[in-house]
Amino acid sequence: MNLDRLRTLHAVARHGSVSGAAEGLHVTTSAVSQQLAKLERETGQQLLAKNGRGIRLTDAGRLLSDHAARILSQVELAQADLEAQRGHAVGELLLGAFPTAVRGLFPDALSRLRTEHPQLNVRLQEMEPDESVPSVVRGDIDLAVVLDWYNKPLPMPGGLVKAALLDDPVDVAMPADHPLAGRHAVEPEDFVDDEWISWPKGGFCYDWLMVTLRGKGIEPRIRHTAHEHHTQLSLIAAGLGIAVVPRLGRGPVPEGVRMVPVSQPTMRRHIYAIWRADADRRPSIRAAVEVLRSVGEKIID
Repeated sequence: MNLDRLRTLHAVARHGSVSGAAEGLHVTTSAVSQQLAKLERETGQQLLAKNGRGIRLTDAGRLLSDHAARILSQVELAQADLEAQRGHAVGELLLGAFPTAVRGLFPDALSRLRTEHPQLNVRLQEMEPDESVPSVVRGDIDLAVVLDWYNKPLPMPGGLVKAALLDDPVDVAMPADHPLAGRHAVEPEDFVDDEWISWPKGGFCYDWLMVTLRGKGIEPRIRHTAHEHHTQLSLIAAGLGIAVVPRLGRGPVPEGVRMVPVSQPTMRRHIYAIWRADADRRPSIRAAVEVLRSVGEKIID
């Protein structure tokens, strides 16, 4: 049985569809279908069956997919051991990270990795943690940079290793003519009467803001929402509200906006890297974590 075809079957089992497997493997749907057809001929078994407009794995397909998961895990361990024996970072490393980490950490980190490890081919994708964590578990990417908040941890599946990179403090961004703009530090409770600009509803950071403010007896009035901090700051510059804005990847602050630190030292984001335990010995993983942590320390300093 061909290893690539086993990997394709395993991807279909993980994603639940041919199109999902194709996207995860970065190939066309026809390529997935061809691999599966060849695998059925190799095994002499029907591995897939129609299920309405989609497909499902047959009993034989599920059995072989379970074996494929163990085989692929062993292959990854073998690759990690071989890379570790060579003692330096080589090959391909697929990374994922949320937007402000991409902007704030990765320009310097990728440049350093290219200089210090020229035999390492690094590819980066921007993705939120709710996408990057499953991608690491599935093996679609090797390492992800994710975040959680001091009072709202990110759920983490088993079989993963994580390493802290930095703690990211937050400030309250407000119009320059706000009554508290001249303060050296503020508390969230100081803004009980203000209108807020937030991340979009339903997102991890939006939920954190709601939990945090309500925990302090504030029922926030969310007037506007925007994904990007730069967009939030532009709205604040126009006098349209206030926002909690982390420092990582913030960039220049627009004219007419004041950043005032939050006095509570625990009110911050935790930024860390995660990867599969099977790949823990890979020097490329260790090299990426070391560089990311070094870049993060300089940002906080």
